[in-house]
Amino acid sequence: MELNQMRYFLEVAESQHITNSAKKLHIAQPSLTQAIHRLEDDLGVPLFVSKGRNIVLTEYGRYLQKKLIPIMEQLDMLPEKLHTMAKLADKTIHLNVLAASALITDAIIEYKKENEDINFQLLQNSQDALYDIEITTRISNNSDKNIENINEFICHEKIYLAVPNNEKYSSMKSIDLKTVMDEGFIALAGLKQFSAICDSLCQELGVKPKIIFESDNPTAVKNMIMANMGVGFWPEFTWGSVDEKHVKLLEIEGALCQRDIVISYNLNKLDNTNVIGFFEFLKSYLFTK
Repeated sequence: MELNQMRYFLEVAESQHITNSAKKLHIAQPSLTQAIHRLEDDLGVPLFVSKGRNIVLTEYGRYLQKKLIPIMEQLDMLPEKLHTMAKLADKTIHLNVLAASALITDAIIEYKKENEDINFQLLQNSQDALYDIEITTRISNNSDKNIENINEFICHEKIYLAVPNNEKYSSMKSIDLKTVMDEGFIALAGLKQFSAICDSLCQELGVKPKIIFESDNPTAVKNMIMANMGVGFWPEFTWGSVDEKHVKLLEIEGALCQRDIVISYNLNKLDNTNVIGFFEFLKSYLFTK
């Protein structure tokens, strides 16, 4: 059965009058009659019988009408349902967070205060391109002259060495990593991009830290450093501030110890207003850090 055949049948079944139905459907009466006859031929049963100047449903026609009414109601509701789905999708922002996860979480919490109807889905997959906004990081390079795209924002962040705020370090403002190679290092492990950046910096400076604790959980690494269990690399603002009574941040000598936080977005939706809105919010949120 074709969709038009079903619509024609239901209209005729309702009016029980070919001429009136043809007018309502805006088609010629012979065309409507032929459509009904073709439907009966396809089904192999009579759907209508003549009764005076009108027609009435047969037993088969009543059965078909009963079955088709809910189907057509569902079909008629599909455009509205799809429109609703699209609106819900437009209100859900998919984030691929490969860096600065704690900062991005704080930004989402702040954004939701004024945008309660916006939903977020977070993933952490460097191979996944199905995202609305991605947050990643890379080591900064002063010779990199790439121009930022309109859908990309780059924020620079210094990388410090976090050390105990004790007599040994209290008077220092910067440090040569070679002087702390005997100190135990607390390090971020796994495939975290910040870990790769720190490894690259150490390689550039010709040092090999003595790792005494390693975790792929940034919170665990931060807590160990804050507890003075060892020294470690500390990004300027994405990990938050340190307790200055116990921990001191020193600039690292001999290299550009800085990374880029890169935020970019894709235009995946019918309406990307909310995606661009949160992207702009992230830009301003990072500016305040």
